Amino acid sequence: MDPITQGLVTIAVGVGGCLAYFYVSNLLLDKVIFPARGAHISRNINRANLVRPWLFLLPVVVLLTLYLAYPVVGSFVRSLYNRSGDEFIGFDNYTSLIGSGEFRVAFLNNALWALVVPALSTFLGLIIAQLTDRLKWGNIAKSIIFMPMAISFVGASLIWKFVYAPDPDIGLINAIRGTFGLEAVDVLQIPFWNNLFLMVLLIWVQTGFAMVILSAALRGVPEETIEAAIIDGANPFQVFFKIQVPQITATILVVWTTITIGTLKIFDIVYAMTGGNFGTQILPSYMMQFMFRDDGRATAVAVLIMLIVSPVVYSNVRQARKELS
Repeated sequence: MDPITQGLVTIAVGVGGCLAYFYVSNLLLDKVIFPARGAHISRNINRANLVRPWLFLLPVVVLLTLYLAYPVVGSFVRSLYNRSGDEFIGFDNYTSLIGSGEFRVAFLNNALWALVVPALSTFLGLIIAQLTDRLKWGNIAKSIIFMPMAISFVGASLIWKFVYAPDPDIGLINAIRGTFGLEAVDVLQIPFWNNLFLMVLLIWVQTGFAMVILSAALRGVPEETIEAAIIDGANPFQVFFKIQVPQITATILVVWTTITIGTLKIFDIVYAMTGGNFGTQILPSYMMQFMFRDDGRATAVAVLIMLIVSPVVYSNVRQARKELS
């Protein structure tokens, strides 16, 4: 079967299966389980209406249980066993990780990424959103700034490898250094600073995302509040930071936490740029070291990453519920 036909068949089966499920399940609910007839018709209708939402949620619950809950529980259980998986060793994998110097470096690097990337991405996105909204060609500028979001992390890494290349004829940084008579350096091998150079890449990608979301939020600020502030003598900086920003705080927090979640899971950039060498190791790339040779410690790192991400996810969900309430 050729790919086009296979895709069409998959869509037809998927959509048809969903329609068939909802039709048959509602038919059974209304005609067999709680029939709308007889002496208890009113009670049956109320019961059917209580059950009906769960018919729509059931496929999602089953899929989440199968592809999310089960793997999480299975990974945790697997992390309590040795490499071959035939001996229960409790939390030995976790204690060995915590006692490892390489793990501490990866953890601190992850913390640094989580602090720097969301903060700068959100701040730059907010400033750019405000500035581009004031330009006649602002939509063109936004399109250019958002364009890196369409590039995969591996593709973006290859682009920035040329920027950071130690050869002055290729690398932009060393070309600039060469104009001042400075020697060429490989910035990806400079301890600590190489992490910041890698973060620049993710900030470059995520700023466009932050800009689009925050631009929409800024446009939703009531014009009356801005006009009232201007009449009271507020300058543009005061209008922006004291009138507009406080009204979109919830959106800023959502953007911040969304970028933080993505940052904590980042792997492609480090793997493609340095392979985790030169002190740039982070938890996802550190996990990959054990993936094919020590499954116990690999799953232990995966569980730790999940525990680190969970509070951020919880705060994001809580903030989203506040906005809906």
